[in-house]
Amino acid sequence: MMPRRSWGRDLRYLALYLVKRLLALLVTVLIGVYLTIVVANMGGQVDELRRVQIRSEAFEQVRADPAFQEMASAERNALVERRVALEVERLRLDEPFVLRSVDYLQRAMRLDLGRAEQMHSDAGSRRVSDIIVERLPATLLLFGTANLLVFFVAVGSALWLSRRYGGRVDRLVIALAPSSAAPGWFYGIFLILAFAFLVPLLPPGGMVAAPPPQGLAYAISLARHMLLPVAAMVLSSIFVSIYAWRTFFLIHASEDYVEMARAKGLPSRLIERRYILRPTLAPIITNFLLMLIGLWSGAIILEQVFNWPGLGSLLFQAIGFRDTPVIIGGVVIFAYLLAVTVLLLDLLYALLDPRVRILGEGRGGA
Repeated sequence: MMPRRSWGRDLRYLALYLVKRLLALLVTVLIGVYLTIVVANMGGQVDELRRVQIRSEAFEQVRADPAFQEMASAERNALVERRVALEVERLRLDEPFVLRSVDYLQRAMRLDLGRAEQMHSDAGSRRVSDIIVERLPATLLLFGTANLLVFFVAVGSALWLSRRYGGRVDRLVIALAPSSAAPGWFYGIFLILAFAFLVPLLPPGGMVAAPPPQGLAYAISLARHMLLPVAAMVLSSIFVSIYAWRTFFLIHASEDYVEMARAKGLPSRLIERRYILRPTLAPIITNFLLMLIGLWSGAIILEQVFNWPGLGSLLFQAIGFRDTPVIIGGVVIFAYLLAVTVLLLDLLYALLDPRVRILGEGRGGA
């Protein structure tokens, strides 16, 4: 039994490792968010477009008001300039971009995402956090369902194929693996043409029918609308995933300790569970968590093809509207979720894989 002092020392080293990783991830998030702020604002060039837009809107408001029709041209122009100055001051466009970018960075890191400039939630809120929270469940539901399905089907099928190396199904999977080179939206277009127009069995897009049904009818409508996008994502990645995991299990199945277990006459199920799956548990969990990272961002093109109201379509609309707060807010949320997932991955990998020498690093290599 390991002495209690050794356990305490190991826990201290593990805590120190996690603190170092947390600081490294924080710096990465800071850099990524600030670069997003700079790029989304085109280094401050978007401010000029905003000023033009503010002036145009102020002029249209003044011209549309009957009370100002009889004003002299110079007086109307002065009124427009006053309104423009007030709006520029409210948006802090009169301040240097560098100062505003740093201020926006520290507010973004505190998740104070502010208000959208053009967009709003379905409930009418202009707060960026409300807009993102409204869209996030749709993305998690769609991509979570598809990715979890691909992961578990691929791992189970690959383990089954590793016992049937060279068979018909194995050769078929190898032949179909290159089909995963096409993205999900590519398959989505053909699925929509086939099952929504040629054979109209499923809806071509959206999340539920309009108007939204209630109760069980809502769940059925949601499931019908999810079938095509989930099928598109599964088709785009299932065969290459099965091939990759099948190759991975074949490599581990040829290890000496596995051959020795077979020579002892152990059952194949026991060999798979104890000598193949258990040593590969860390890479399997790593792949699973890396898959979860992709859930947070969605996919812009696929959500546009299926008119799915998730984060991908939200970012597409925000880019079209040049709604910088929404763009930055989406990146900030994704960066935080990514950092938490990576930190959890580091912790689990360190605990599951004895080859990770995070403790020895704290001992100075002893």
